[in-house]
Amino acid sequence: MVTAAVARGAAPLAEVVRGDLVESVHLGHLVVLDAAGDVVVSVGDPATTIWPRSSLKPVQAVAMLRAGLDLPSEHLALAAASHDGTARHVEVARAILAGAGLTPDDLANTPDLPLDPATAAGWQVAGHGPDRLTQNCSGKHAAMLATCVAAGWPTDGYLALDHPLQQAVRAAVAELCGPDGAVHATVDGCGAPLFSTTLVGLARGFSRLVTAPAGSPEARVAAAMSGHPALVGGEHRDATAAMRAVPGAVAKDGADGVYAAALPGGAAIAFKVLDGAGRPRPAVLVRALLLAGAAAVPGADVDALDALARTPVLGGGQPVGEVRAVVGQEQA
Repeated sequence: MVTAAVARGAAPLAEVVRGDLVESVHLGHLVVLDAAGDVVVSVGDPATTIWPRSSLKPVQAVAMLRAGLDLPSEHLALAAASHDGTARHVEVARAILAGAGLTPDDLANTPDLPLDPATAAGWQVAGHGPDRLTQNCSGKHAAMLATCVAAGWPTDGYLALDHPLQQAVRAAVAELCGPDGAVHATVDGCGAPLFSTTLVGLARGFSRLVTAPAGSPEARVAAAMSGHPALVGGEHRDATAAMRAVPGAVAKDGADGVYAAALPGGAAIAFKVLDGAGRPRPAVLVRALLLAGAAAVPGADVDALDALARTPVLGGGQPVGEVRAVVGQEQA
């Protein structure tokens, strides 16, 4: 039965200010965990079950490594990415496939244009249309195929829910995100199976990435993402900016207003914007990271975080307001 439980208990995460009035309010759910895994900030109902969308990719990458995939760090970063489809992103996706003796023809993700507008324009001017390689999940799909080769599983049908690859992913989600992980299953925009979790479970999964022993699959994924943030997103993406601003942090956006991140000490955050909007995500992300202790991370660039949080509201092409986080104001 289809339910609307995600709407229950939602609370303000951000407001849109134009002039001297609040024009709009974005509701949602948010959680901040400390390094011990205890909830220190809770907005709305973080126990609500959600589709984590692409924020789940780091957990999917852990499952692939556990199944026998072995990639260099840059390639692993793209496996956990929702990339912009730039030439560099496409180059790395091709390399993942080639390393497994595969070609782009083996990909089964949904063709799309690059996410980056300038790259998409250049791609189309060159006479290209939607393509599997330029679609933002091509790194994940290339790595899934490479995992099948490494594990001795068939590459045909690798997106089927009952394929051993997807069963391994489901098991990793259930383990890392806790007992509420992977209870529900559907299909994500790229065509791959998608498993549910709660925001608390998602945050705990991210915490486990950064606190796992060196050399473990979890630690390898975290190191790849924090070490190559531009491959995880792109030069103008907020996840990339957040990881550059906080050394050792991992951050991953997901469609429909989802975000998860963890600091190197293990504190973690996750949130879901109820209406699925991307507009409030940078401001809410930065506020949540600061509540989790990002400013105290050695080498953290608080000015860069402040710049990331600023999303102006324009009038006549000029700033006349802003999108600002309202969660945890008394604790920030």
